[in-house]
Amino acid sequence: MVWTWRFEAADGTETSPAVEPEEFTTQGDAESWIGEVWKELLDGGAEQVTLFEDGTQIYVMSLRAAAEA
Repeated sequence: MVWTWRFEAADGTETSPAVEPEEFTTQGDAESWIGEVWKELLDGGAEQVTLFEDGTQIYVMSLRAAAEA
């Protein structure tokens, strides 16, 4: 299994991330990585991220909501 992130601007269009992601072998590794770099991603223009497992969408998460929490 491969876990990957897609990065989106406020209007929902895909955007290039400020921090280059990798492919992850577990969901936990992918989520740990996003937890470490979400502020940099937000500062770089990504407003939300989508997690995929082998191309299947798992969930969407707002980086802006994380900043406001």
